[in-house]
Amino acid sequence: MDTTDPHPSRPHTSDLHTSHPHTSHPHRDHSGADVGTVAMAELLELDAEVLRSHLSELTDWLGELADREPAHIVDLGSGTGTGAIALAQRFPQAAVTAVDVSPQMLHRLSEKVLALGLADRVRGVRADLDDGWPVPDTSDLVWAAASLHHMADPDRVLADAFDALRPGGLLAVTEMDFFPRFLPDDIGVGRPGLEARLHAALNRRPAAVWTAHLARAGFAPEAERIFVIDLPAPLPAAAARYAQVCLRKLRSHLDGQLSADDLAALDTVIEGEGPTASCDARTSLSAPPGRRGWSAAPSDRGVPGGAPCRLRCGGRAARPRQATGGAAAADASPHRRPSTPCGS
Repeated sequence: MDTTDPHPSRPHTSDLHTSHPHTSHPHRDHSGADVGTVAMAELLELDAEVLRSHLSELTDWLGELADREPAHIVDLGSGTGTGAIALAQRFPQAAVTAVDVSPQMLHRLSEKVLALGLADRVRGVRADLDDGWPVPDTSDLVWAAASLHHMADPDRVLADAFDALRPGGLLAVTEMDFFPRFLPDDIGVGRPGLEARLHAALNRRPAAVWTAHLARAGFAPEAERIFVIDLPAPLPAAAARYAQVCLRKLRSHLDGQLSADDLAALDTVIEGEGPTASCDARTSLSAPPGRRGWSAAPSDRGVPGGAPCRLRCGGRAARPRQATGGAAAADASPHRRPSTPCGS
């Protein structure tokens, strides 16, 4: 599959939820942390805080779909663990393995689970999923929140997830259609409709659809759902900062896409200048149509005689598990994490 983005200058919406670094020479702050990773960590955590009700809706949906309470959950591309922690809280008997390539993200995960009293159930594993499946244990639930498109071969990762799930287990994939809308039509500077023009300039990518990928990996897709994000006033306290960080990220892709007047107005909003032209002026938040979720099972659910799903779907025969081993798949326990502060 060709995963090349035909519009590389445009931000992918799931940059909100992934932590894979792609720069060879990242810029670092005074603590030595990758500045891009620090910024992504803040964005991920703001997203989870502001859209907490959406995350709860997602995990409740998985609870409805699961055939039983999961004992082991794997979060692929976990970042700072907003999803892993939400899953651990929704399923209080489950152990959660959070897989990410970034040691800074996993360090922040470790800090959070310690503070929440979840360190005995949530652990981080540092691994690059392009190198193979890093979790030897069988899983009841595999969760991939806006991370699959970053894989060099997402079909292979899905096939590995198939092999890792127990019969009756569940795979859940989520994607975000585009960044939320934050601003009123008239922000008090420039022409009305600034945010609409911003979205029109950057949101030209078709929505991600994973159904065919799931079927190729041998899964039987069970459900697809659109989660509408529409938060009325009063917004959470962190919403203004969330808007500022999101708009700043979008601004970095807009040179040559909007007029000079629009860019100047957007810069005014981002920097919070003026009594009304700021992110604090927003009275609601929406992300039409929202975020999409797919669930699929590799199991023998409802199949007489326990025939595996691959036989039902015409999929492949089981393959030997590819081991990764080594430092790349090392358990990211607190004493093995770097001391530089970061988050996701």
